[in-house]
Amino acid sequence: MIRILIAEHLPLVRRGLLATLETEPDLRVVAAVGHADELVRAARADEPDVAVVDLDLPGPPVIDLLAERVPRCGVLILSANPHPGQVREMLAGPALGFMSLCVPPERLAEGVRQVAAGHRAIEAELAVAALQCATNPLTRRELDVLRIAAGGARSTEIADELFLSVGTVRNHLSRIMCKTGARNRLDAVRIASDSGWL
Repeated sequence: MIRILIAEHLPLVRRGLLATLETEPDLRVVAAVGHADELVRAARADEPDVAVVDLDLPGPPVIDLLAERVPRCGVLILSANPHPGQVREMLAGPALGFMSLCVPPERLAEGVRQVAAGHRAIEAELAVAALQCATNPLTRRELDVLRIAAGGARSTEIADELFLSVGTVRNHLSRIMCKTGARNRLDAVRIASDSGWL
């Protein structure tokens, strides 16, 4: 029997996942949570073989912490709108699986079985897109600048927040647009978000 922990913030989706996985004779949901703060605690208490985790789970990032505290629990990430960059980023960490919420129920169940066995479980289209996705060309500082710019901040506000000069911020933004091939900072934010860099 494969023991499963579901971590999904939308109650209706969480119940749907529970109902879907419970129909399989070899799968048993031992816990279902709706927030990142509950994930590790539930995993330690219920000892699941696989955690099916919503990529947009509210709260602090906990996948690395889950892998550290409950190493025998495999992780399968679910996303409503997966981007190739997200797939690459998640699979570079401890997660073994990544699937869209659009997968057929039987494919999700099979993915859980693969992760429980220690194997990768990735939708074919997502795997191909992730392989074709460009690696992140931006430095950590450029990402910091772009994250703040994504919130609509002006160069002076970005400079204040990062303790940089306005000229340095403009230079960073210029390099960001050059590296991403963006027409302007909004386009750079879009490209970086779609690629999963932000």
